[in-house]
Amino acid sequence: MGIFNLSQDLGIDLGTANTLVFVKGKGVVVREPSVVAKNIQTGDVEAVGNSARNMIGRTPGNITVIRPMKDGVIADYDTTAVMMKYYIKKAMKNRSYFAKKPNVMVCVPSGITMVEERAVIDATKQAGAKEAFPISEPFAAAIGAGLPVWEPTGSMIVDIGGGTTEVAVISLGGVVTSQSIRVAGDDMDEAIISYIKKNYNLLIGERSAESIKMDIGTAGEVTGDDEMDIRGRDLLTGLPKTITITAKEIATSLEDTVTAIVESVKTTLEKTPPELAADIMDRGIVLSGGGSLLRNIDQVISDETKMPVFVTEDPLESVAIGTGKSLDYIQHFRSHPNVSSRPTID
Repeated sequence: MGIFNLSQDLGIDLGTANTLVFVKGKGVVVREPSVVAKNIQTGDVEAVGNSARNMIGRTPGNITVIRPMKDGVIADYDTTAVMMKYYIKKAMKNRSYFAKKPNVMVCVPSGITMVEERAVIDATKQAGAKEAFPISEPFAAAIGAGLPVWEPTGSMIVDIGGGTTEVAVISLGGVVTSQSIRVAGDDMDEAIISYIKKNYNLLIGERSAESIKMDIGTAGEVTGDDEMDIRGRDLLTGLPKTITITAKEIATSLEDTVTAIVESVKTTLEKTPPELAADIMDRGIVLSGGGSLLRNIDQVISDETKMPVFVTEDPLESVAIGTGKSLDYIQHFRSHPNVSSRPTID
């Protein structure tokens, strides 16, 4: 019976770029892209996750690849529900003791509206959840990063995801001050595409831009001479073309996005009470999310804030892990149905 209860609940990091599912007692068991391929003639779902992502830019006219999450919120309700149902089923695969629908803790951006939050809850229930409980994304990231969120001390988390960057100062189990900006990893990809199009008349796809960002993307000054060959379509001739691009050029293309992220951190610090700001000076700022893997971004934030900055041990899974660990407090959420998405757990 203990195993039954232990595995009954799920934590879901419903991200713009990736969706992760945490099974209590098992850890993160699903991590796939938040992508769905649909047949536009019949409305049928052709593929979800990795299979759908592999179709980006390669589909015939009757199939379209959709990213149902945009800027951390639901852009296509029905497709999001189908995608979540697929991932919940995948997480529960080969677990015959799932006799009942699971309770689900699902993370939402801290700047989400009540209407957007309700859409996430409803989609989660439509996907097969018995009950769905929202939790603030930076709060979950802080738990997953191992920060002392329940103690009377200030902890600062910067979660750079695909659609949003979440900055929050947390103390005594609640978010003291936070900022959510819709500038993150996807904007970095778009900036790279725009730069190459403008300077080389070359059109590249999302996946190519992401590969460039991961291989030679850098924030701030570039000291080395890294470069990379990229292929795309020449906008003048319409023919395929290969060019070589340098890390310095990519750093230039990412300047505006990185600056926006740094400014959100500084703005949040300006709103932080002095006592908590002193704690953060001692403990430092913690980065999580896929965007925190951009080379040198921790140093850029450190230089601008004059504070130590650290990237958490597992930035890609920290939100999912924190969401999963929050399952221990489902009883609290059930007892307080009107609780804000910014938890203040006793």
